[in-house]
Amino acid sequence: MNAERSFDPQRALQLAAQTFDIEARALQALAARQGQGFTRSVQAMLQCRGRVIVMGMGKSGHVGRKIAATLASTGTPAFFVHPAEASHGDLGMVTPGDVVLAISNSGESEELAAILPALRRIGVTLLAMSGNAGSTLARHADHVLDSSVDQEACPMNLAPTASTTAQMALGDALAVALLDARGFREDDFARSHPGGSLGRKLLMHVRDLMRSGSALPRVGPRASFLEMLGEMTGKGLGFAAIVDDDGRAVGIFTDGDLRRLIERGADLRGLHAEDVMHRQPRSLSADALAVDAAEVMEQHRVTSVLAVDGQGRLVGALNTNDLMRAKVI
Repeated sequence: MNAERSFDPQRALQLAAQTFDIEARALQALAARQGQGFTRSVQAMLQCRGRVIVMGMGKSGHVGRKIAATLASTGTPAFFVHPAEASHGDLGMVTPGDVVLAISNSGESEELAAILPALRRIGVTLLAMSGNAGSTLARHADHVLDSSVDQEACPMNLAPTASTTAQMALGDALAVALLDARGFREDDFARSHPGGSLGRKLLMHVRDLMRSGSALPRVGPRASFLEMLGEMTGKGLGFAAIVDDDGRAVGIFTDGDLRRLIERGADLRGLHAEDVMHRQPRSLSADALAVDAAEVMEQHRVTSVLAVDGQGRLVGALNTNDLMRAKVI
């Protein structure tokens, strides 16, 4: 390696712009070349009764791992198998009902070529993602995805740069076409990402977070002010729900309401819950999504919301702290 020359910020920016330009042009050209190879590959994956097995060596292998992960998280069961390890036992992961997506820019990867006869004996559908339509890999494949590029972004035209960008984009295009064909939606995505923010927003319901039973601060309309205050203090939710004889929520009284009464100098001793409550309190179904509760709170600038059943009876309540603990907000 030559001695390091002094850093030139302007040259670095120039090379960055050149890289973006080369790779953007590569992707535009990639889109124009897709045809039956792409559509038949998508169809093969849709009809697959097993799994999509992604393989690739070197940089293509790194791209392959990402493609397999993207497919798996968008409704197409997939995993990555290293071609070199496949020759030493991991080929047992591949079954006759699988589709193998083999990635190689040159199409002449020795490790992939070595297992092509074995893949044929297993009877899988073989898809080749290659920049060389006349390569060994492409000739053995059932369908070929053209990932060729005119040049790499590397100034020496050696390091895989534009070619791996093309592979990555082509993998994303496969995943998007597949999820659309499967009717894959947000709730499906959430089920495969239960630990993520989207999973929490789309899978968690009010009933999962709400306080209920003895933890719920509630009093009748004729409860004394002191009784209502004791219920609020004891349950620690910052409010008390007022319910009628049928258990329907008819009002709410909050810490903020208490503060405003004190500031006005109101005589609290002879008051009842119905005298100070806010009628028609904000409420939603216990079956609603927790993110809907967050939306109600934000829209109406409140910190608590009541949960009711189909008859409007109070069954629970939650506040912003509950939503924050669950990482819904």
